[in-house]
Amino acid sequence: MRYTFPHDLLEAQAAWYATYRRLADPSARRAGTTTYRRRLQQLSVRIAAHPYWTTPAGATPGARMALKELTRGGRT
Repeated sequence: MRYTFPHDLLEAQAAWYATYRRLADPSARRAGTTTYRRRLQQLSVRIAAHPYWTTPAGATPGARMALKELTRGGRT
């Protein structure tokens, strides 16, 4: 199935992956991780509470997986 995701949801998921990569970077540990962890929490809430998930297209587990696959490589 092909999904059409709202732009703000795509941006939030892409930002989640970018923040996660920064948090996983060993050089980031010297600068502190609190900011990255807080940002991940904020983005997680924004993604999970997005109204798209209450639509018929978004109410499937496949939609969440498609969003992750679409944004994992940094593409939006």
